Amino acid sequence: MADSPDGAGVTLRVVLADDQAVVREGLVTLLGLLPGVEVVGAAADGLAALDLVARHHPDVVLVDLRMPRCDGVETTERIRAGHPGTEVVVLTTYADDESLLAALRAGARGFLTKDADAEAIARALRSAAAGQSTVDGELQRRLVEAATRSTPKRVKEIEGLTAREIEVLRLIAAGLSNTEIARTLVVSEATVKTHVNHLFAKAGLRDRAQAVAFAYRAGIAG
Repeated sequence: MADSPDGAGVTLRVVLADDQAVVREGLVTLLGLLPGVEVVGAAADGLAALDLVARHHPDVVLVDLRMPRCDGVETTERIRAGHPGTEVVVLTTYADDESLLAALRAGARGFLTKDADAEAIARALRSAAAGQSTVDGELQRRLVEAATRSTPKRVKEIEGLTAREIEVLRLIAAGLSNTEIARTLVVSEATVKTHVNHLFAKAGLRDRAQAVAFAYRAGIAG
């Protein structure tokens, strides 16, 4: 991120990838109106997006799932492998559940539908840049269902978690923030963060989106 011209904060540098010209141009205009956001490149397919990422090193790439030459899942995987400092947010009109799950596994940090408003997009971009996940409510439901179908049995990894870590995981799956979990368990937020870090490390989880899917696979949510 770069310092914003007015010195009020940092500017989030974004690359956009969508094969539909009307959608792409509309998003460029929309993002350009958001304070602290700079669109440094727009691509019509995944390969062009990869070139822009290599050239501009953006903070976040907003990528469509369905694109020619290199789809959103492959684009996400290649960005995360070759440019670990760049996060990915998936933006889609429709997608089969397996594609959503594949994008999550490829390293996507956020998931939004194309009818998301400017505030939701800005929030997802900033969350991704900060290493946090954002998943649209409907897409989260579909991700969870896909994850549950893909692993119908309880995962054995749950045996490595403490009772309190399992409780925290269940609350994460219910959509609670760390502050809300702390209030629910009557502990400090710092204690919750410690539990979250431990369970993420033990279960090999990268973010809360993966934690939700893990909780459903483990049979401790829902």
